Amino acid sequence: MTKPNKAKRERRAEEDVALIEKTVLINRVAKVVKGGRRFNFSALIVVGDGRGRVGIGHGKANEVPEAVRKATEKAKASMVEVPLMDGTVPHFVEGHFGAAHVVLRPASPGTGVIAGPTVRAVLDAAGYHNVLTKVLGSNNPFNVVRAVMGALDSLESPESFGRRVGRPVEDILPEYNVGKHVWQRSAAQ
Repeated sequence: MTKPNKAKRERRAEEDVALIEKTVLINRVAKVVKGGRRFNFSALIVVGDGRGRVGIGHGKANEVPEAVRKATEKAKASMVEVPLMDGTVPHFVEGHFGAAHVVLRPASPGTGVIAGPTVRAVLDAAGYHNVLTKVLGSNNPFNVVRAVMGALDSLESPESFGRRVGRPVEDILPEYNVGKHVWQRSAAQ
C-alpha cells in the first residue's frame, strides 16, 4: 500500500514543479485594537502550466507567506482547461465580472501579449503568447481576474465548434485566419 501513495506523491511533486505561479496582488488590512494595529494579509495568485490549464486563488492570513500558500493551494484546486490555438485565443471573446469588463482578441504571431499586469498574469500562466486585450470599467484586480477567467471559460476550441455545427475540424481550420477574425475583413479585400 505504501508504493502507490509514494508514486502519487512523486507525480504530484512533478506536476507542481512544472506550474507557473504569478502573484497578482498582496493586500494589507489594518484593524485597530486596544494595543495598537493588527495586520492581516490577503493574496491573489494565478497558477498555470503554460499549456492551457490555469486557475486563480485568493488566500487570507496573518502573515504574507501563509496567505500566499493558501491562495496557491486554492488556485491549483480550481485549475480549468482553456483552448490554445497557435499561442492565441481561438476567437474574439468578452468577459464580465462585477463592474469589470475584459475584451480578448486573437493576434497574429509576433504580436505578444498586449495587456496590463493583471490580465497578463492570467494569460502568461495559461500559455498564451499573442493576444490583444482591453480592460473596461473597473480595474479592481479581483474582479478583472475573474472576468478574464470568465472570458477564457467561454472560449470555444475549433473541435468543440465543429461538433456543435456538425462539421469536421479539417473543414474548419483552413477557414481560420487570425487577421480576418480580429479585424472582421473579408478575404477578398
